[in-house]
Amino acid sequence: MAIITISRKIASFGDETAKELANILNYDFIDRKSLEQDLLNRGISEAQLKKYDERKPGFWASLSRDRDAYFDYLREAVYEHASRGNCIFIGRGGFAILRNVPGLYSVRLVAADNIRIARIMDEFNWPEKKAKDLIEESDNNRDGFHKTFFNTENEDSSEYNMVINTGFIEPKTAAEIIKFGLEKTVSADEIILGEKRIKELLLAQKIVNHISFEIKLQIYFLEAEIDGEELTLHGVADNNAAIEKACAVAKEMSGNKKINSAITIVNEYKPFP
Repeated sequence: MAIITISRKIASFGDETAKELANILNYDFIDRKSLEQDLLNRGISEAQLKKYDERKPGFWASLSRDRDAYFDYLREAVYEHASRGNCIFIGRGGFAILRNVPGLYSVRLVAADNIRIARIMDEFNWPEKKAKDLIEESDNNRDGFHKTFFNTENEDSSEYNMVINTGFIEPKTAAEIIKFGLEKTVSADEIILGEKRIKELLLAQKIVNHISFEIKLQIYFLEAEIDGEELTLHGVADNNAAIEKACAVAKEMSGNKKINSAITIVNEYKPFP
């Protein structure tokens, strides 16, 4: 039940390669529309999607609870799909969300700017300047998205198992190369460890989202970490009652794991709305 993430520049055959790969491996392809629908089903609004989805939010937007809701529910949606195994994610920071999962295979697709410009011009029948402007906007938004939400550089080749220049090959060939790399790199033991880790990540994220956005306890920057039979909560609160309630909820949802609180109390903490 392997998991593949594909990061790509616009017009570098990202979706085309992912679709070919999904057909070859008989994997589920989790595309933009799939994750957007998952987020909408979880209560994220269309306005929030437009503000945060693969783009750099403004300063105030980056500090708001809307930002937290988008990011935390995005992680839950990714973990949910990943828990079923045999899937391919494209974009949305999948490689960063799943980077510590054993058996993950991450790929980056790139192409030279002149090739990408030519592809956009051909696809939309656009003049060169309009195509160039779109590429610059897309690159800047994706760079900002990864820095804001993951504190990472999506251009950093060390983040990936493989980087492919699609300026020289077609999507089907790229897909076959990825398949070969996956089969030679990811072991059955890693896949088993990955399945266990994803279950832990999914449970932890569901607990965070329930506490933060469903019962709406005033605990900020909340994170949950599971290590075997222990679960640790991290975050910031301004009263002990909220912390005690969060710990009780986490204990119930986790199946009675030992709960540790690393939540810091900051008196009169004032979050951005």
